[in-house]
Amino acid sequence: MAEKLHIPLVDLQVQQAEIADDIREEIDDVLWSASFIGGPAVGRFEKAYAQFSGTGHCIGVGNGTDALELALRASGVRAGGEVILPANSFVATAEAVARMGAVPVLVDVDPHHLLIDPAKVAEAMGPKTQAIVPVHLFGQLAPMPEIMALAEGTGIVVIEDAAQSQGAQRGGQVSGSFGTAAATSFYPGKNLGAAGDAGAVTTNDADIAAMVRVLGAHGSSAKYVHDVVGMNSRLDTIQAVVLDAKLKRLPRWNAMRREAAAQYGDLLAGVSEVKLPTDRPDYEDVWHLYVVQLDDRDSMVDALNAAGIGAGIHYPTPIHLTKAFSFLGKGTGDFPVTEAAAARIMSLPIFPHILVKQQERVVKTLREALRAR
Repeated sequence: MAEKLHIPLVDLQVQQAEIADDIREEIDDVLWSASFIGGPAVGRFEKAYAQFSGTGHCIGVGNGTDALELALRASGVRAGGEVILPANSFVATAEAVARMGAVPVLVDVDPHHLLIDPAKVAEAMGPKTQAIVPVHLFGQLAPMPEIMALAEGTGIVVIEDAAQSQGAQRGGQVSGSFGTAAATSFYPGKNLGAAGDAGAVTTNDADIAAMVRVLGAHGSSAKYVHDVVGMNSRLDTIQAVVLDAKLKRLPRWNAMRREAAAQYGDLLAGVSEVKLPTDRPDYEDVWHLYVVQLDDRDSMVDALNAAGIGAGIHYPTPIHLTKAFSFLGKGTGDFPVTEAAAARIMSLPIFPHILVKQQERVVKTLREALRAR
């Protein structure tokens, strides 16, 4: 009977059980005080997350897509400017750029880690380039030293998309602290997830931080004083309570993810049909997703799902092949590494509390499906 139990792609219930006692009293305080917007918990979390990220400022906002748009706007990117980003990302990265009237310029990724390729960035840079948005995908940092070197002295800002990398490090420097600013998402399934939508911008630039706050409050620095056209994007107090409780546990949870990734590496070491993700010296990954590559991917996902295992695909359609971004004028063959990976990638269940026996069942089911095809 146990063999038929569901193994989710990510188990949020076990996280909630761990923090339930910590947040219950604080949430009651928020409800009874009616401090729903900008309550004290928001300031506490912002300070804690800035410290965690190694930055001087953290500004909580409504979600990760808003965070990216706000970071770009506050850093001086304007409508009509070009913003370079990887073709291999969730659509929100390009969406935030397009939404503010800037132009997404897609580039391909490297074939080993599926992260933005600095050589392709260099080829795409031009007189209209205003920003580069490296995406820290699957819990692995983009090659930030190379990206920062490309931008140095050009006036081009670097805005990290850090939505999948809370706590990832290179040489002790943490995700969200490399660029001019960074945007992160606290969507529930992230390594640091809220109980709903939430996001943040981190930066060491006080002027950018102040502008993010103004832009996220309808362009207002004081009540009914509107200096610029902004938006309504703020971190709810209740979400700050949840995030603060989880942040205290995040280093341990990330360590548990690394253990789970290593366990998958051991279990899959002899499976020649499966290409494993690889880590790099000096980098500490946080394994937001554990993404393997294999042929006949769709049937493998179906087989795992049929067995009650929450395998997924991140992401099945590259940005340039979606209808929403057909206006970019790109088609099949323009980003070959991204396109080849999109046909072969599969995400296996990974979360801090995943059990070894659950991982063994995932791999056993995958092996059986490979033999049966």
